[in-house]
Amino acid sequence: MAAADPLLASFAELKEKVRAARPKDDLAPLDRAFQFAVERHNGQFRASGEPYITHPLAVAHILAGMRLDLVSLQTGLLHDVIEDCGVTAEELRRNFGEEVAQCVDGVTKLGKLDFYNAEERQAESFRKMLLAMVHDIRVIIVKLADRLHNLRTLSYLDREHQERTAHETLEIFVPVAHRLGMGKIRSELENLAFRYSDPLAYEEILSAIESKRHYNEEFLHEIRGKVEAELRRESVPARVEGRVKSPYSVYQKLKRQRIGVEQVYDLLALRIVTDSVKNCYAALGIIHNEWRPVPGRIKDFIAIPRPNLYQSLHTSVIGPHGQPFEVQIRTEEMHRIAEEGIAAHWKYKEGKHGPAVDDQRIAWLRHLVEWQRDMADPGEFLSTLKVDLYPEEVYTFTPRGKVLALPRGATPIDFAYAIHSDVGHTCVGAKVNGRIVPLRYTLKNGDIVEILTQPGHLPSRDWLPLVKTARARNKIKHVINASERAKAIDLGQKLLEKEARRFGVSLGRISKATFESVAADYGYSKMEDLHAALGYGKLSARSVLQKAAPDQFQTPEDERPVEPAAPPAPGAAPPPRVEDGDYTLKVQGIDDLLIYRAKCCNPIRGEPIVGYVTRGKGVAVHSKNCPNVQSLLYEVERRIDVEWSRSTSEFFPVHLVVHTDDRPGMLNQLTSVLSDENLNIRSLEARVDHDAGADGAVIEMTVEVQDQKQLERLVGAMRHLSGVHDVERLLH
Repeated sequence: MAAADPLLASFAELKEKVRAARPKDDLAPLDRAFQFAVERHNGQFRASGEPYITHPLAVAHILAGMRLDLVSLQTGLLHDVIEDCGVTAEELRRNFGEEVAQCVDGVTKLGKLDFYNAEERQAESFRKMLLAMVHDIRVIIVKLADRLHNLRTLSYLDREHQERTAHETLEIFVPVAHRLGMGKIRSELENLAFRYSDPLAYEEILSAIESKRHYNEEFLHEIRGKVEAELRRESVPARVEGRVKSPYSVYQKLKRQRIGVEQVYDLLALRIVTDSVKNCYAALGIIHNEWRPVPGRIKDFIAIPRPNLYQSLHTSVIGPHGQPFEVQIRTEEMHRIAEEGIAAHWKYKEGKHGPAVDDQRIAWLRHLVEWQRDMADPGEFLSTLKVDLYPEEVYTFTPRGKVLALPRGATPIDFAYAIHSDVGHTCVGAKVNGRIVPLRYTLKNGDIVEILTQPGHLPSRDWLPLVKTARARNKIKHVINASERAKAIDLGQKLLEKEARRFGVSLGRISKATFESVAADYGYSKMEDLHAALGYGKLSARSVLQKAAPDQFQTPEDERPVEPAAPPAPGAAPPPRVEDGDYTLKVQGIDDLLIYRAKCCNPIRGEPIVGYVTRGKGVAVHSKNCPNVQSLLYEVERRIDVEWSRSTSEFFPVHLVVHTDDRPGMLNQLTSVLSDENLNIRSLEARVDHDAGADGAVIEMTVEVQDQKQLERLVGAMRHLSGVHDVERLLH
């Protein structure tokens, strides 16, 4: 029993937290959930060696810290019992009620179902979670708490698991926390994930911040005292906090601006929390009266809140000794919402499951689920999900003054689809601030946009590379897919008829049932699906006819075998080999399709790839990271699974761009790394990087590598060189 004492003490502490936040709640359901979880997880241990129950208990503590309701806390305690203990949702429903059962089921991963691959499993898990979130947003809050504790204890797992969890967190869970306005949990998630996704960069940045800690503390103390004195003098009640930029925020700035850690000057920030909106603006005036503001760095999120309802005034000023620093000004209520987001103001005791239907923070989620329901391809689902989760940054207006928030880089086409699908489809032009602009125009903060429409107009495939929102891309693809599918079905029928004449097959003698059976053999439920596959080039009409009418099939004269040629004389050179495809790649399950690597990205062995059927040319294979893939795959039916075939000694050319300091010896360091890997350099060009100032340089090179692992080793070695700021692979 002694071993259980720390658990009982931790649970008692949890109950004290709940009593403090919700003194009128009956905690008996919490006792039952804890006892149930302890019994079901009995004998299970974490990688750290601790009893497994310590994890759900820690998740419940995180949720209690957010002052969430008993259903959330019970879900936290029980969130792994379906996945790990064989408990059914029905059993949870009998013991804890409908709400708890649905929340636990929503959090549960789809790990036990038989999906084709890990990507499909992950996509379906997120799809299920999104659907559960629409019904009850508590599902994602429990999931975020679960992910946070897993990251806090990630050091006990192997490196591969650490990297996978960290990347998934940064790509999905951090943006979700941001969209829900949960700044405090988002910040901890991204910094913990950064620590494992790029440990060397994390340690380097942390070390740089620590080396300046004494100076930073003195500076913040001086500034804070000055600000507090000025606020008192002007009778503005406020508390002032100082903070240092987080390692992940510094890392993002380094990547964005391609500078070294020593060139990050705005590491420091003050936060002023006051009692009213009026005093927020008064505090801003006091700051600007004392120090000179940096032009373009004043942002008013009080007048125009972010889509997650975040409100604050932001400004950057030049402080004493020429040191820039940031100031955020907000009210106590704004601060609470910025830290806790959507969890800040719910009242579950009144029977509500979360925010109102029109709450902006989950309006994006409802739209997301609406267009994701019909997206079957897991890779496309995940990539578009990541795009849609990232925060909006551009605020535009309709002619009537309605604010529309769009991602940075959005165009009038995105704006049109944000208004309504029909406006998007019939868009033929746009006016921005009263002036006609091209549809590729990049919208800016404050633009007033008027969409020009024409009845009967349909979207063009040329729009796909221009749009930034997942909603616009999905709507455009839907229209194009319908049109292309109709063309493919018609073409497939004609191809079948043409090949039937060529091989002497009478289609009239083949029954509908036979054709449906052949379609089923290829995985299609209807004849029109088979015709579409033929039209897209995914199947050959010849192979279909051989299956449907083997007794009628006749090989044409020009294809009949001839007598084999005499073997070459001893010592003679062999005949030249005719290269009719790329033998390092193959289409899964099909042997008779021509296949080649796309020149836009030239994928290398070992990296994730995707095939795209091109009419008359065979299958083009792209890297999944290729910028053309998203625009190419508007016809989902043209996608085909491909894989690397047998190992060869082939080398693949890769174009690298290296951003460095402009100093002697830099090129020598880089070529030494290439020499250590025994790699051949096809081309190399070095120049001054004018965008990075007088001290920056860019080195472009094309090198030959054997596979993805060798490329990763090379890039890693280059990034660790002193003076190298970034290394990127260029995909044309």
